Amino acid sequence: MAAPNYVPTETPAAQRHYVSPPRLPQSWFADRPGDLKGSQPSGNGLGVPGPDQGYAWALARRLQDAMFLSSGEHADDAVAGCVGVALKRAACFGRAPILVDVEIAFRLFGYLPPSPDGRLLRWRKKAFAGLRHQHHYGEARHLVDMVSEEVLRMTSAAITAACEADRFGLLDFSVTR
Repeated sequence: MAAPNYVPTETPAAQRHYVSPPRLPQSWFADRPGDLKGSQPSGNGLGVPGPDQGYAWALARRLQDAMFLSSGEHADDAVAGCVGVALKRAACFGRAPILVDVEIAFRLFGYLPPSPDGRLLRWRKKAFAGLRHQHHYGEARHLVDMVSEEVLRMTSAAITAACEADRFGLLDFSVTR
């Protein structure tokens, strides 16, 4: 529909637009003290950067009702220990975490079906104890380092089948803190 004649068509906002400079005066260099030189460092305990990592916590909260917990275990400890593994899996694929990442992390440590055996329950009770407290970051990182990238790249169905056969074979207990 056409505008009436008394409505101005040329407004100051319509006349403004961005014009880029003809050239950049000089290239940018990482020369500030906190700038990372080279590439992201890698190795045990250094983590894997990825986008939207806080979303994994929200996803993990959705699974709390379905978790297998033995007496003396806390859901918050399980979440704190497994979220790092879920984030590592998501970062392996270069994306933000999704629900299947969290499910796989919980499944690897026996918090989701198939149900864990007594040996895993005893180990897990010690390994996850107190992880909900932020001063246990080193212990949580250790759990993340126990799961190799090769295992994390497996499909959910393959991990479920491997957990039924031998869950301890999926975790690397030789990793030291």
